[in-house]
Amino acid sequence: MADQTTLSDTVSLTAIRHGFHSAIAQAVDTFGATAPNPSVGCALLDADGRILTVGVHPRVGQPHAEAMALAQARTAGVLDQARVALVTLEPCNHTGRTPPCSEALRNSPVREVWIGAADPNPQAAGGASRLREMPGGKRVVMLAHRPDMADLARDCRALLAPFASRVVRRRPWISVKQALDEHGSMVPPPGQKTFTSPDSLTLAHRLRRATDAIITGVGTVLADRPRFTVRHVPDHDGRTPRLLVVCDRHARLPADWVAEMTEAGFDVISSSDLLSIPAMLAERGVNWAMIEAGPALLAAVTEAGLWDDWLTIHKTAGADRIDLKSRDESPLRLLRENVCSLES
Repeated sequence: MADQTTLSDTVSLTAIRHGFHSAIAQAVDTFGATAPNPSVGCALLDADGRILTVGVHPRVGQPHAEAMALAQARTAGVLDQARVALVTLEPCNHTGRTPPCSEALRNSPVREVWIGAADPNPQAAGGASRLREMPGGKRVVMLAHRPDMADLARDCRALLAPFASRVVRRRPWISVKQALDEHGSMVPPPGQKTFTSPDSLTLAHRLRRATDAIITGVGTVLADRPRFTVRHVPDHDGRTPRLLVVCDRHARLPADWVAEMTEAGFDVISSSDLLSIPAMLAERGVNWAMIEAGPALLAAVTEAGLWDDWLTIHKTAGADRIDLKSRDESPLRLLRENVCSLES
């Protein structure tokens, strides 16, 4: 097995690792802005393994990560130095709102393309094969075929998980966020909205920012009139209205609260059937949804097995304890681990 200093055809594996970490970290910042597209990052390296630029797909309708990286390198006057492209997702091989990224890379000075995860979307897949085609083909390396890069492959799968869930399972990735005090209660003390630490609040709001929809129960709305806005970190500029689904079997949702939330930038939907919500959200292009609700709805979610990862914030005498359960590689894990620009 190759070690960290063994050369690929072009640069060292240490440089490959560093470049992938940068591409993943910047792509994590775009969670919540790109749906129905995935969050993707692309780093371009020179022959010495230095990062020339990192591009991300900022939002639907704008250039994909590979095109952004190539354009940034061209603007900086360093495109002719690009030798390796590190892409978290297989470059697309079809013309949609933007041209195929596989062709953009074929027409670039890049000699090697490392791919973090295969594209689960059959309409866009095939980029790796196209990149290898001769004449003019590139060397293509899939992280899934490199046991020494298994950790990076897991991170790329976690980055892709919300999009892959919608495309493959026809339902978004669903995260539950729950906070419990020292006694296991979800109810804040009288006069308070929360009992968790500032760091825990920041994490919770980063999760709100990263998701395309919020699911709650009418009981929570009637008891707390929650706002569900992103406050402790900046939200994405110019994002489309975030969906807010309220489980309400008996038409108790207050009209004035709906008006307030609509004014605050939400698209409010009332649903009498919890089990129908995931498919409905997928049809609306939601990649990642979060559930913020009380014990009754969380019990129903547990019984139905609707969650993919579950974040529990435990209030303790010292620092809050964070527990994360996940049924697959979790985008929420990346969100927790990533040191991104939101708090810089």
